[in-house]
Amino acid sequence: MTVSTTVPYTLTRVGVVMTPEPGQPEEAEGVLNPASGRTPDGRLHLLPRLVAEGNVSRVGLAEVELRDGVPTGVRREGVVLAPDEGWERGKNNAGVEDPRTTWVPDLGRHLMTYVAYGPLGPRLALAVSEDLRHWRRLGPVQFGYQPDLDTDLNMFPNKDAVFFPEPVPGPDGRDCFAMLHRPMWDLGWFRPGEGVHLPAGVTDERPGIWISYVPVDEVRADVGALVRLRGHRCVALSEFPYEELKIGAGPPPLRVPEGWLLIHHGVTGEIPEGFDPTTQRVEYAAGAMLLDPADPSRVLARTAEPILVPELAEERSGTVPNVVFPTAIEEVDGVHYVFYGMADSRIGVARLDRLP
Repeated sequence: MTVSTTVPYTLTRVGVVMTPEPGQPEEAEGVLNPASGRTPDGRLHLLPRLVAEGNVSRVGLAEVELRDGVPTGVRREGVVLAPDEGWERGKNNAGVEDPRTTWVPDLGRHLMTYVAYGPLGPRLALAVSEDLRHWRRLGPVQFGYQPDLDTDLNMFPNKDAVFFPEPVPGPDGRDCFAMLHRPMWDLGWFRPGEGVHLPAGVTDERPGIWISYVPVDEVRADVGALVRLRGHRCVALSEFPYEELKIGAGPPPLRVPEGWLLIHHGVTGEIPEGFDPTTQRVEYAAGAMLLDPADPSRVLARTAEPILVPELAEERSGTVPNVVFPTAIEEVDGVHYVFYGMADSRIGVARLDRLP
């Protein structure tokens, strides 16, 4: 199948909306990679990742300040999720990291995917909320066994998970809620010498974007079913130079006339073994792809060149230099804005435009 490289959308920087607050211990090592949503009163909020000393992350809540309809800053409202559960903490690490939130009208809830940095490294977990302030954990994601993959997805660390905002067709034709995610196949970090274990049919060991499903009727009967995903498929792997090392999903997919618009990140450079981001010598850029509404595991088009690269001083200098990492998208007065992490230290915002 030939995939088009024409995705008629661009990102234009608007500014920096959040920086670490001096003297705030929970932000000592940065504010970054936010989720987003609106509280029941309609007010726009970010849910930033707040990083304290020792790389311990929490999820905060901050109302977005607007000037003439444009995001310009935030007003902090505290912490809404912390690594309080045993599976979110290890002997020498802890964190609830990189939240992505999707408002699902069909359920009347915000769905939060986040990375629980526990004893076995980064694993995906879910929580739900009706107001962004009070979150109920559904627990770690449980990937159903799929014989044709010849492996168990639960063995692998995973990141960059996000739900579609409405039901989509599943592999068997049933309406499903679907989650994009990014398994990582190298188990050497956990068991030295174990190395890479690829699923059947996959020959590229670089982490890419996968999709998994859960039928709508099961979730309506029990929202806890959201953690029990199945029907796993690979959506996209690295293809272009700016994606040389890996790719991962960004904000929740946005329905556009051409299909589902997915803004993603691509990584180049060098990543040493382990999960300490400060040892990386990398560049994170943003790209975009269009997914088929009739089959969201199918890519219709993707950008051969990035639509946002690190250029500003705030993007080129920080905890991890040379990073733009989009994680949230919101509409304000008919305009879509994308919020993104800047060098793992600050939060920026860019306007999403459709080309004529």
